[in-house]
Amino acid sequence: MIGRLKGIIEEINGNTLVLDVNGVGYVVMAGARTLAAIGGVGEAAALNIETIVREDAITLYGFADKAEQHWFKTLTTVQGVGPKVGISILSACTPDQLALAIGAKDSAILTRADGVGPKLAQRIVMELKDKAMPMASAIAIPSGPSPEVKQKRAKPANDAPAITNHTEDAVSALVNLGYGRSEAYTAVNTVVQRGEAKDLPSLISQSLREMAA
Repeated sequence: MIGRLKGIIEEINGNTLVLDVNGVGYVVMAGARTLAAIGGVGEAAALNIETIVREDAITLYGFADKAEQHWFKTLTTVQGVGPKVGISILSACTPDQLALAIGAKDSAILTRADGVGPKLAQRIVMELKDKAMPMASAIAIPSGPSPEVKQKRAKPANDAPAITNHTEDAVSALVNLGYGRSEAYTAVNTVVQRGEAKDLPSLISQSLREMAA
């Protein structure tokens, strides 16, 4: 198996490139984002490689970083998502956007990719939501909690409001107001992380202010 290739880009044709590694030209399939990141013909490039072995072919898929490779392997565990569809999704969404969309159950974003219809997009979300949720929460709340928030978290559980139980209701309310699901998910999780909302109405109002900031 080939895990990584480093060489000179000899040719780029659509979503395929030829990488010259010490005189040997490797044909590698890659998504639009990877191709944009690695440079042009004649430039040095390094790719993480996923080798797919089939009865009639051995195909190399290249990725500019480990995050894309991880998501490629994760996506292709879903029934109906083959390597080509996986590459198509990663061409339409960055790894962060993908994690956020699945964590927010925003299947519409996945339909931007060629070969992904509404039913397949919903299946991807349902099968991968548990894997994506921790990453999506980290993306939605990029900065660490303040000392005040940490102190609030340290309080006994019976003193803290069960505001996290209202997260999905708040997201749904914002979506009904016309906001995108991923955008709403990010705002709601940011407010929840700060620990300032006491009930569902305050969670919604503070999330609206968060999006307007």
